[in-house]
Order: sequence, then C-alpha cells, then structure tokens
Amino acid sequence: MTTTSSSINIPQSAPAGGLTITQPPQTATSYYKIAPSNTITFAWNFTDVLSTPTHLTVSAVCENGNTYPVGPSDGIIPGDATSVTWDLWSYQQAHSNLPLAEQTYVLHIWDDRGPGAARAPGLLSENSALKFALYSPVPYTPLESWTCPTCNGAISDYVAHPAFISLSVTLVVMFLSGYSLIRQAIR
Repeated sequence: MTTTSSSINIPQSAPAGGLTITQPPQTATSYYKIAPSNTITFAWNFTDVLSTPTHLTVSAVCENGNTYPVGPSDGIIPGDATSVTWDLWSYQQAHSNLPLAEQTYVLHIWDDRGPGAARAPGLLSENSALKFALYSPVPYTPLESWTCPTCNGAISDYVAHPAFISLSVTLVVMFLSGYSLIRQAIR
C-alpha cells in the first residue's frame, strides 16, 4: 500500500491571507427584511490565501451579543466557497428559541483554525468587516388610525431647545432696549 502526503511550503515572508467582501457592497449598511422568500447572499474573493482551508465558518454576531450561524449548513461551508446564501425566514421558523433580532449584525468568517486565530503567512485571517441590519415588516396601518408617537409633546421639544431659548432672550432684550430708547427720547 502506497501512501502519499502533500504539504505546501509557505514562505514566512508571505502575507497573511484574507478575503474581500464583494456582496453586499460595504459602502453602507445594507438592510434585509425577515420575510418569506427573502434570502441574503454574501460573496467574497480570497486574497493571498496559499493554503485552502478545509472549511469556513460563517456567523452573524448581533449587537445584543447573540451569534447566529449563516447559511443552510449551520454556518459551516467548504473551504473554497466564495459565497453563502442565508434564508432568513426559514432560519427564523426553525429557531424560535433564538429568533433573529431587528438590529445591526457583523458578519464573521474564519477558517478551520477557529475564531481569533493568529495571523499566519498564506493562511486565511478572520474577516469581520461587513455590517448589515435585519428588520421585520409591520402590517399596514390606515391613516385614520395612525398616531405619531413622538408628536404629542412636540411643542415642549421646541421650547426646551437651546436655539428657541436664545431667540426668545434676544427678542426680549431688543424689546426692552427699544422701549428704553423711546422713553428717553420722549423726555
């Protein structure tokens, strides 16, 4: 029986590998609706990865501290994958004990060495550069039954505003100064 083993010799001068998110764009926070037939596709390109990992783990970490596996296979995908699709509605239905929150998330992707692994030449470094947000749709509210929750005390917001106070004091000083000038001119 003949066994062969292959190993790759990575020079110490090689840069650490990484990945660049290509979808969704990283120029602004993307918002995704938790609704039937609504999926998110995250895509990336590898840079300077000289040794392909066995698998990648993709997780969404919420502002509230909860971590959610991304994708159909509990967040573990093949090491050479360049995208993963997440069905938010299916996840929400299957995980009622830990539902997705309507908040901002950070996407974390790491290789088989695990989260927080030290940077190494030619090996994939963890990526946590993408932020996105989730929301749930609300039912339609007819205009007749809609009320503005922040409009009831709107006048008190203006009265307490520093610009309103400054303008009021300026007008009072102008009025009193003008009255004093007119009174002195009449004498």
